[in-house]
Amino acid sequence: MQMIRVAIAGHGNLGRGVEAAIAKNPDMQLVGIYSRRAPEQIQPLHAGTAIHAMETLVGHTDRIDVLILCGGSKEDLPEQGPQLAALFNTVDSFDTHARIPEYFAAVNAPALAHRKTALISAGWDPGMFSVNRVMGEALLPDGATYTFWGRGLSQGHSDAIRRVPGVAAGVQYTLPVPQAVDKVRSGARPSLATREKHTRECFVVLNAGADAQAVRQAIVTMPHYFDEYDTAVNFITAEELRQNHSAMPHGGFVIRSGNTTDAHTQVIEYGLKLESNPEFTASVLVAYARAVHRLQQMGQFGAKTVFDVPPGLLSAKSAEQLRAEQL
Repeated sequence: MQMIRVAIAGHGNLGRGVEAAIAKNPDMQLVGIYSRRAPEQIQPLHAGTAIHAMETLVGHTDRIDVLILCGGSKEDLPEQGPQLAALFNTVDSFDTHARIPEYFAAVNAPALAHRKTALISAGWDPGMFSVNRVMGEALLPDGATYTFWGRGLSQGHSDAIRRVPGVAAGVQYTLPVPQAVDKVRSGARPSLATREKHTRECFVVLNAGADAQAVRQAIVTMPHYFDEYDTAVNFITAEELRQNHSAMPHGGFVIRSGNTTDAHTQVIEYGLKLESNPEFTASVLVAYARAVHRLQQMGQFGAKTVFDVPPGLLSAKSAEQLRAEQL
């Protein structure tokens, strides 16, 4: 079995999830964790894992087959993605949907120029939900697609509110509107505005002396994150945050409702129930790291998305095994 040498850039919740996921894949070897924090501050899952400063990555290009980027979408990945795609084959979970086209272009140019393969926006949405939206539309062209998220803690949105001036800590939950879900599952095709499908709920710990009203306004008007939703901002203590909001559940579902004839309505639903959002996202990233390694060996360079990856490339099993066991 060929071992794929994988490294992690960033060791927050997602990075720790990637570390755990690599340990469950026998064809992968974790060759290093790279962080902006001091190496002595990193506690790896397994003793002996090499810990490096982020700036040393440039000198380690010959040690890594695939680098998994675990930074945030708001500030980290827009800078790191294009830079590191010039040096490594990469996988990331960039999840600001409205900015994916421009991010793809920014990553594609250096990856092509340096004959690297860079898969962007992997995870469960964007990622697995994206695949199922495309499948549903292809199978039921006369229909409508609906995506619902939650109830769950969003990593990207939580990261975004923590970057608001005056915020010491915080989390954000996405909640589907039950009446909207019921309408869609009935086979109807309701026209639903963004605000009619989900609400958002934030729990925020303020820095000492911070202006609560200014923080609230900065959150609810934040483009791409909260400005199109009804958003509740609740101010709590650090102890309340620790006691009541330390878990990271999430999930949701993609529904395609359509007609194959006028007489027959068909409903396709794909759903996830996740006890740990970052651990599941990490598992998706690791599976796509295998695919990226294989694509690079085939000479398929440049930026890629989940739409460009055949499902068989995600599996550690051979094509022969998949045909015998799964088809």
